[in-house]
Amino acid sequence: MRTPVAALVLLIFSVPAWGRSYHIAKFNSNVHVDEDGSARVEEQISFAFVGAFQGVYRSIPVEYPGPNGSNYSLFLKVTRVTDENGSALKYEKHTKNGYLKLKIFVPDAVNATRTVNIQYNVLNGTKFLEDHDEFYWNVTGNDWEVPIDSASAAVFFPPAASGQLRAQAFGGVYGSNNKEPCSVEGGVVTCETSNPLPMHGGLTIDIYIPQGILHHPGALTRAGWFIRSNPIVTLPLWTFVVMFGLWWLKGRDPDPGMSVAPMYAPPDKMGPAEAGTLVVDRVQPQDITAVLVDLAVRGYIKIAEVDHKGLLLSHKDYELHLLKDQSQWKDLTDYERTMLQQVFQGGAMTHVSELRNRFYTAVPLLKTQILSALKQKGMYTLDPDSAAGFWVLGAILVAAPYALLQWMGVADFFSSTVIAIISIAVAVLILFLFGRQLTAKSMLGAKTRVQVLGFEEFMNRVDADRLKRMPPDTFEKYLPYAMALGVEHRWAKAFEGILQTPPSWYQSSGGWGPGNTFSTYLFINSLGTMSQTASAAFVAAPRSSSGSSGWSGGGFSSGGFSGGGFGGGGGGAF
Repeated sequence: MRTPVAALVLLIFSVPAWGRSYHIAKFNSNVHVDEDGSARVEEQISFAFVGAFQGVYRSIPVEYPGPNGSNYSLFLKVTRVTDENGSALKYEKHTKNGYLKLKIFVPDAVNATRTVNIQYNVLNGTKFLEDHDEFYWNVTGNDWEVPIDSASAAVFFPPAASGQLRAQAFGGVYGSNNKEPCSVEGGVVTCETSNPLPMHGGLTIDIYIPQGILHHPGALTRAGWFIRSNPIVTLPLWTFVVMFGLWWLKGRDPDPGMSVAPMYAPPDKMGPAEAGTLVVDRVQPQDITAVLVDLAVRGYIKIAEVDHKGLLLSHKDYELHLLKDQSQWKDLTDYERTMLQQVFQGGAMTHVSELRNRFYTAVPLLKTQILSALKQKGMYTLDPDSAAGFWVLGAILVAAPYALLQWMGVADFFSSTVIAIISIAVAVLILFLFGRQLTAKSMLGAKTRVQVLGFEEFMNRVDADRLKRMPPDTFEKYLPYAMALGVEHRWAKAFEGILQTPPSWYQSSGGWGPGNTFSTYLFINSLGTMSQTASAAFVAAPRSSSGSSGWSGGGFSSGGFSGGGFGGGGGGAF
């Protein structure tokens, strides 16, 4: 007995669903095109309901492909929704996936025909082309799931258009070029379907307007439309505003009140790595190798070139000898101690090649300690490490409003992929450039930086006469500073022919030139090769082991079709 009862209950509850249906008895649209190309649209849609319904849906596309990969938004504003008697109907609206969607509640939609009047304004529905203007409008839309018995449209233009318009209309499913009858009387174009439209069938009108009848939008108006259609283009400007504000508040260096002038010695108690870092506000590879050379100059290390010869090829390596044990490291800074500890982990002698895939773990610590030494000396009000935090804050302040508006559906920032990629790339570049400038020096730091630049100026421009009057150890003493500041070749060239004795802390494998005469030029080249080899070894890490228009030439064209142009969409019932 259970099976017949279940079937009977299912049959009873299925009857209303079987008995419910609807179709569109008539779809009429009156469109008034104003002199600026904007339009006022009045849709009169008569729904024939069989069974009980609560209302209808109407959706209209508002996002279209624009030129050069951009997006073109149709700025559409619903002004009124009424029934056949002019009484206001309750409705809900929202924009989703490029469509303006209306949910309209229709009273007494039970076995009856009800008319829904939808009035809306379209700001930019007219195409302004090079040789003519065009109103290309999808009257009904091609997304209706039911047939339309008849559809018509009347488009009214300003009086100046009288006798100058040409019109064509297309009916059928999307892409159909089946012509429908149109007439032009004065400034009014009337088109209608000659047969009922099938499911997903629609009526589209295409009206040719000679130039001079409508007023073309100005450059500012077009720019405003473009920005509203592609809101992501505001991202670079917003990024600049945010990052400039952070820089203005936190990242500006004070005016030291002094200009760069040659200085004959580096700032007091300022190591080469600290001097190089203070100039650019970041630790560079040359600063770390300058620490190694400075320790050699001061007698802690000896560097010796070693030639390894093979059957076909030979290569150069460098022996590093520790000359002072840890009990003699009393005057070293933290980063100098770290350098010696990490280089000589295996004993008092090592090769630069042995530092590969090992020393890289010490590089972050060395950078931190060099910056810490500058902070302890009061060189910064916003040090580079803290500035990185403000950079992250800036990135959050930039991205948060866009992410929130996207999530809320207020704006679609990815409607144009090409423009989104370009805008994001420019914004990231602005973030990067300002992020490098967020570090702020104290007054002491600003003055010390000027002194370092003055010392760099001296090493760049020093002449032989002055060098002859300076102490004999000047070349070696200031060589690490020249390396950190990137002027070692100019510094060595100035001593060419003056300095005759090679440094005791560097041993060449092949001598210094003809007759073994010491050359500062050859020496600095050898030292430069060593520095490059050491820098590469310092950062080397082991590899991971994982895996168109429908008109042409002022006449009719076969380019038009049903579903083309602006407007359209469809709807349904609920």
